Amino acid sequence: MSYNEGMLREGSLKSKNILITGGGTGLGRAMGEYFLELGANLVITSRKLEVLAETAKEMMAKSGGKVVPLACDVRDIAQVEAMWAQCIADFGQIHGVLNNAAGNFISPTERLSANAFNTVLDIVLKGTSQVTLTAGKHWIAAKQPGVFLNIVTTYAWTGSGYVVPSAAAKAGVLALTRSLAVEWAKYGIRSNAIAPGPFPTEGAWSRLLPGDLVKKFDPAKKVPVGRVGVHQELANLAAYLISDFSAYVNGDVITIDGGEWLKGAGEFNNLEMIPQELWDMMEASRGKKP
Repeated sequence: MSYNEGMLREGSLKSKNILITGGGTGLGRAMGEYFLELGANLVITSRKLEVLAETAKEMMAKSGGKVVPLACDVRDIAQVEAMWAQCIADFGQIHGVLNNAAGNFISPTERLSANAFNTVLDIVLKGTSQVTLTAGKHWIAAKQPGVFLNIVTTYAWTGSGYVVPSAAAKAGVLALTRSLAVEWAKYGIRSNAIAPGPFPTEGAWSRLLPGDLVKKFDPAKKVPVGRVGVHQELANLAAYLISDFSAYVNGDVITIDGGEWLKGAGEFNNLEMIPQELWDMMEASRGKKP
């Protein structure tokens, strides 16, 4: 067995209908492809229907199952409600929602316009809350259990410079996850989150760190295990949390980052940059080994 192989047994998501926002590309697509392999059917949404339609075609050709592409701007509640109504029309029931749609800018905060700042807040926090409320209200009224899985970040609980709107929005999504895990558990609705570390995707990383910046700020150098994540690793965790195997997991956020955020949080962790000769000099200056 290897970390780049599927983890769950065949049929683990059989007959499950799952909605994935931001499901046409990147990590959303990677998770969706594995859900399909495990027997699920999907609705994938984003703003670009042509991208979604091509993705749906490729996913079904690869894994079988049914994939319905629906254009939806999660910032617009009317579009969200129309999208959900179409989900129900196509499948009858949706059993799980993966809130993956996101937006981000890497920038000094003072360089961001109010519109740029609000765009990230609206996609990440407002969009997630609107999809969650729409699905949750339907599940409660129908007396149907359901599962929410939200994609957050490790800086949701630490904050981070240069991605301030994303940090603020993801912190809100984390609070939403934990709050509804308690409030809606009585309806059979679970809510959990994943905080991924670096899982590079061609589109996202080239936009955030264009040109040679990707090489200069190689994310693997910040990860204690010495590498970035493989998409299958994230898909394995997502599939587990969206499945019935995780029925007793509720209100949690699981970090999958190779120890990246802990390395950044430790005050002296950057001392690994000190060469051995300098350690020898420091030891000699103390007169004895520690």
